[in-house]
Amino acid sequence: MKRQFCLLFVVGLIALLIVSMRAGEKKKSDPAAIYGRIQFVQSFPDYKVKAVTSFPDVKVKIVKSHPGPGEWQIVDTSPDFKIKVVTEFPDFTVEFENGIPEEAKSAD
Repeated sequence: MKRQFCLLFVVGLIALLIVSMRAGEKKKSDPAAIYGRIQFVQSFPDYKVKAVTSFPDVKVKIVKSHPGPGEWQIVDTSPDFKIKVVTEFPDFTVEFENGIPEEAKSAD
């Protein structure tokens, strides 16, 4: 009886460990699916991006309103995504159509 209990306990512990490891994984999204209302932040970003001028993961156009795929509308409140511009270890790279927006520079 004790042996069955120990075996059941070990199997349950392993299952719990596997579930907790998967819960801790950061969910990666297709960079092309990141569009809409964007807020540049320093803390607690949804994604970290690196601005590049060649071979980006996604090309972005900054628009004033009604953003569609490949377009970001820079906002201060109620963003769809919070973005932090970094120089190392980004989640993905971005090439801005008209250069890095001033909001992204000031968030550095």
